[in-house]
Amino acid sequence: MNLVEFSHLPEQPWRNGGGVTRELLAWPPGAAWQLRISVADITRDGDFSAFPGVERWFAVIEGNGVELDFATGRVPLSREAEPCTFDGEAAPGCRLMNGPTRDLNLMVQKAAGHGSMQRVAPGQAWHSRATLRAVFSAGALRLHRGTQAAIALPAASLAWTEDDAGTPWRATLATGAAPAWWLAFHRHAS
Repeated sequence: MNLVEFSHLPEQPWRNGGGVTRELLAWPPGAAWQLRISVADITRDGDFSAFPGVERWFAVIEGNGVELDFATGRVPLSREAEPCTFDGEAAPGCRLMNGPTRDLNLMVQKAAGHGSMQRVAPGQAWHSRATLRAVFSAGALRLHRGTQAAIALPAASLAWTEDDAGTPWRATLATGAAPAWWLAFHRHAS
């Protein structure tokens, strides 16, 4: 199991200069990534960067939320909302709802596979046969993987592995803890 802590990562400017992000994982490492997980800080209204050929997932971690403006209409997102998925080429406009936000992003190269992101339901098992599985938690949690000893994750961290397809995962969150999300990358069959 690999662990990445948000607080140890450098800020990087967005491709379009409209914000900053911290990259939690680019897999495989380097410019030819197939999956990328990051946390972005949005401090002003503006457009997202365009990522042609990329499937994107987006969830609000902190703040009052955003409204994404797509050609098909506006989508309001708050901390309580389910993650939003969209084509990376869409590059929606983004309007803050009463202040800055911190947001979780999952990007997958469509030619390589597809991704998934869902909110963790504490205590409920998550089953996946994905090539790569991960959990991001805004608050501290304990991760239970099958019959293995639980792993304590600090707040704002990502735990991930390529070696756990099919093993049930469960998360125990502290009472009143911040939300967490399951993330997965399903590689296309070759």
